[in-house]
Amino acid sequence: MAKPVPVNEAEYVVVGAGSAGGALAGRLAEAGHSVALVEAGGSAKSIMFRKPGMITVVHAEPKLKAKFDWGYYHAPQPHLNDRKIPATRGRLLGGSSSVNGMIFVRGNRANYDAWEAEGNKGWGYEDVLPVYQKMENWEGGSDDYRGAGGPVQVIENHDVQEASRQFVTAGASALGLEVNPDYNGASQEGMHTIQENTSKGVRYSTAEAYLRKAPQNLSILTGATVARVVIDHGRATGVEVVEKSGRRTIRATREVIVCAGAYSSPQLLMLSGVGPAEHLRQHGIDVVADLPVGDNFHDHMFVPMTFTMDNVKHKAAPSYFARNLARELVRPTSTFMAHSVFEAGAFLHTSQSDSAAPDMQLLALPWAYPAPNQDAPVRLKPDPRPSLTVFSTLVQPRSRGTVRLASADPTVAPILDPGFLSDSRDLDVLVEGMEMIREAMAHPTIAGSVRGEIEPGPAYSKEALRTEVRNRATTVYHPVGSVRMGVDERAVVDPQLKVRGIEGLRVADASIMPTVISGNTNAPSIMIGEKAADLILNG
Repeated sequence: MAKPVPVNEAEYVVVGAGSAGGALAGRLAEAGHSVALVEAGGSAKSIMFRKPGMITVVHAEPKLKAKFDWGYYHAPQPHLNDRKIPATRGRLLGGSSSVNGMIFVRGNRANYDAWEAEGNKGWGYEDVLPVYQKMENWEGGSDDYRGAGGPVQVIENHDVQEASRQFVTAGASALGLEVNPDYNGASQEGMHTIQENTSKGVRYSTAEAYLRKAPQNLSILTGATVARVVIDHGRATGVEVVEKSGRRTIRATREVIVCAGAYSSPQLLMLSGVGPAEHLRQHGIDVVADLPVGDNFHDHMFVPMTFTMDNVKHKAAPSYFARNLARELVRPTSTFMAHSVFEAGAFLHTSQSDSAAPDMQLLALPWAYPAPNQDAPVRLKPDPRPSLTVFSTLVQPRSRGTVRLASADPTVAPILDPGFLSDSRDLDVLVEGMEMIREAMAHPTIAGSVRGEIEPGPAYSKEALRTEVRNRATTVYHPVGSVRMGVDERAVVDPQLKVRGIEGLRVADASIMPTVISGNTNAPSIMIGEKAADLILNG
């Protein structure tokens, strides 16, 4: 990986070396352009970030988590008992792709066709499919839907617990679903085992896939916080960065592309004078462009349900993790450490669905999940009994919120308010998903291995769950939408990802999604980075 260098000028300045930014910068440099990639965090070379199973340890230990996480929290959520929920985001090369669960999901055809129907030409399913094919190296090879030879290694996890396989079979029978051999192929719906962006026991973050062998024309600056985009007479000409040595400006001779994510991209735009005019004036910021930056902010939510299982072999004990890590280092891919902790899942519709895209995702992992939530910054202590946790996951939320500045100081966290469960239909979907999980876990093909439901517990009726969800539901860490793409007055960027009214400035990350896709957002974020590179190189 290229070493940080004191570059002062490049054709393209990319802010944020995360899922989208890493892919975008890598592709622009591959095409021969000079690129300055500016990242506030540090390296992703540690085993903590390259060995997939280590992420459970990193997230569970606050001192370790603080080394890579921004440390953000959501504003108190009135529909979740005023809880302040952690808003974990990766602060290192690869961004959240270096610290996430590695579940590789593209989303549903209908998600992208809905974007296109809103006027976002070039973002329909048939337009983004070739981008996905280009970026992946699918273990099954290329076909009409999958790609081979791309930088992101993608496999199906074939080494899963028996309990996870039983859940797939039971869910199909109990919920009237098919077992889907490839949810990233012709159809998304059905039960499945997880696909993940790993290979030979290595996490394929964008740091690994796009930046590890960076060419000399890609200058990677770590430990550099961007204070603002420099905008001169309506054109972005560079960025002002804060480093240990002080402040300086890196000039962009062609474009600045902001890839800082759904939290920090709107924050940076507003710090640069691009955002709701009255809000900017309240913070003493001169208005360059009055745009609805920070609106349309939304996120997925899930609620865990934990069942003790006779046939789960994993143990939630430090000694168990240590033994498996030692084995994994000697014989890579020989333990669970080589894979995502999630093993199985499903995409389906609830009775609340009003779209062709599924509104419910089920996710299963063979461990107990900390209960009732993970709000407090303390070391997590899950139930030590062998367990399968299944999550009711809301993937088409109707609730919307905002991202706003708390200060004109770029080091102060923005105010993150996704408005969780502000639309009561989202609560209906989560509770219905929990009932589906109970139905699946009671099916004869798995019931014999289930000792009981320990979280939240059988004492909670459907009506009781509606209250208890407010104490247990949490983010899936899939924030999107705060720099909305579109062609109307609600849009911040156009379908070319150009910021309206500003020359030489684009945004390319999950913040541009008009609506969140049905499924995990990491693969779509990488796709957006790849798509942005195509738009720039072919534009």
